[in-house]
Amino acid sequence: MLKIQLSIRIEKPFVSLISKQWLRKAVKLTLVYAGISLPVELGLVIAGDGTVHELNRTYRSVDSTTDVIAFALSEGGAKAEPFVAPPDDVIHLGEVIVSYPQAKRQAEEQRHPLEKELALLVAHGVLHLLGYDHELPEQARKMKAMESSVLDAIKTI
Repeated sequence: MLKIQLSIRIEKPFVSLISKQWLRKAVKLTLVYAGISLPVELGLVIAGDGTVHELNRTYRSVDSTTDVIAFALSEGGAKAEPFVAPPDDVIHLGEVIVSYPQAKRQAEEQRHPLEKELALLVAHGVLHLLGYDHELPEQARKMKAMESSVLDAIKTI
């Protein structure tokens, strides 16, 4: 059984709008579909545009908001090298920050439920922590296929 140490923080305006239990399931499904079986630790933040904009400006030199930012603790993500268990036997992946307002706007633009957009962004961010990327066409195809599998599985929760 996959062991996850997941810290979830939802900024105040969004606390009543999304379930931490649902977010936990989205993260777990992403890890399962990515083939992760060792214990992992990561953080997930559901934030406003202001928080995400500031992080994007500070760490990526992009002066605008975005939908999701992932900060991996290892260069290239956990998929870059074989997992070697640290002394506490937990792989520390990093943190994913999702903009709730941006997710809502994107869901409206795509004409699908907000939950689907949030699930996609959570999966996307977690996959980045694992080393998935979308810079090259083949990488993008693999990442998109993984996201689709996760979204299909989330429909059942």
